[in-house]
Amino acid sequence: MGHNNYMFLWILLCLIGHECQIKGVKGLAINWGTITTHPLQPNIVVQLLRDNGFNKVKLFEAEPGPLRALGHSGIQVMLGIPNDFLAPLASSVQVAVDWVQQNVSDYISRYGVDIRYVAVGNEPFLKTYKDMFLHTTFPALQNIQAALIKAGLGKQVKVTVPLNADVYQTDTGLPSGGNFRSDIHDLMISIIKFLSDSNAPLTINIYPFLSLNADPDFPKDYAFFNGSAAPVVDGSISYTNVFEANFDTLISALEKNGFSSTAVIIGEIGWPTDGDPSANAAYAQRFYQGLLTRIFQGQGTPKRRTPPDVYLFSLLDEDRKSVLPGNFERHWGLFNFDGTIKYQLDMGNRKTLVPAKGVKYLARKWCIMSPDASLTDPNFPGGLSYACTYSDCTSLGYGSSCSRLDARNNASYAFNMYYQTMDQRKEACSFNNLSVLTTLDPSQDTCRFEIMIDLGKHETAAPPSLAVREKTSMVALLLSLLCIIYGVL
Repeated sequence: MGHNNYMFLWILLCLIGHECQIKGVKGLAINWGTITTHPLQPNIVVQLLRDNGFNKVKLFEAEPGPLRALGHSGIQVMLGIPNDFLAPLASSVQVAVDWVQQNVSDYISRYGVDIRYVAVGNEPFLKTYKDMFLHTTFPALQNIQAALIKAGLGKQVKVTVPLNADVYQTDTGLPSGGNFRSDIHDLMISIIKFLSDSNAPLTINIYPFLSLNADPDFPKDYAFFNGSAAPVVDGSISYTNVFEANFDTLISALEKNGFSSTAVIIGEIGWPTDGDPSANAAYAQRFYQGLLTRIFQGQGTPKRRTPPDVYLFSLLDEDRKSVLPGNFERHWGLFNFDGTIKYQLDMGNRKTLVPAKGVKYLARKWCIMSPDASLTDPNFPGGLSYACTYSDCTSLGYGSSCSRLDARNNASYAFNMYYQTMDQRKEACSFNNLSVLTTLDPSQDTCRFEIMIDLGKHETAAPPSLAVREKTSMVALLLSLLCIIYGVL
């Protein structure tokens, strides 16, 4: 082909689709969790991912809706296996073969899902699990790898195990002293050797927020990327943020045990926006902007100059998650549960966050405490407790977005959350004559009184896979014709 012919081909591709996008900025990765009472339609979520430049996503389990929506989307998928599945997968290669056939092979071949990783378990070695998954994680990993090879996917799909950063520690308090926890040291070495031999990455979840939240003496600025906290000096290296120090502690542990070249993925990292005094939009915006700037600039750490893939945690708030770790657990989303924007971010190339499109809501009405009701009514404590047992009241906690409400508005918030969670059913706003309906939005200051997604009235747009598939076919056809014309076939 001559120069003019290459230019013609380039222009043609530009006219067909997105091939003219400026190169240089790597795509972004994020976690998509679905532990929610009112999930967004999967096609809407996939469009939200695409609109905001996310080309990699981690799912925590093989759910048909999200997987089908991701088909032919141009988004790479890390597919998770819940910890409860580890024991059966560890017990039999055939169970793993069946799982891979049903959840990996079929979605790749039938729906065009670009599955790149299978994440076996989710932080299975957390100390709080008390060794529950200690003897099943590695055998399950081996069996899934064998099943992928049997399915002819050994090169296309890699295995990994997402682990919490508590699997390693430092005796010196410095990154250079990093090593794996003594109680799981030998197991970790076996797993890492297996991953390295399989040309597969190790996945680690790092949470600067939890470092700050767990220690009242933790220097706040050290949790962020543009802080003024005193650096931690480790020989010739000065660490100015906990992320780099934490990550390099892992790298030291790998080097110490003969795995200096093992690939590492950051499986989860983020900052919540509610449920705790340190969980707020201002801190989250500061943290994410610093992290995104690093990603866009291709910045690694002192011990690993090449940056890892980083999966933000997470895409959307999830109102059914356990609050045992803290009320903030339901507020990790970069977006609210309905895909609306919490705060703005510079997403590179002069772009900012884009909200979800096509979301349909229930009617604009709220359930609040009746003006005639008394706070001394004997039914009041029970009604409040009932509402918060069956809906999410974590925003009412100390230091949270609704913590400054008075007692009456506290009750209104609780009643409304229950009413909305129950899809605005008439009987759901009946708290022994303590509540009434209103069409005036009771939201105030930082406290948002929700209206839930109408799960029955989403736009029924065709999945993006159809348009992408048609475009891909057209590109292939035109390329073939051009190649024939210019004699390069």
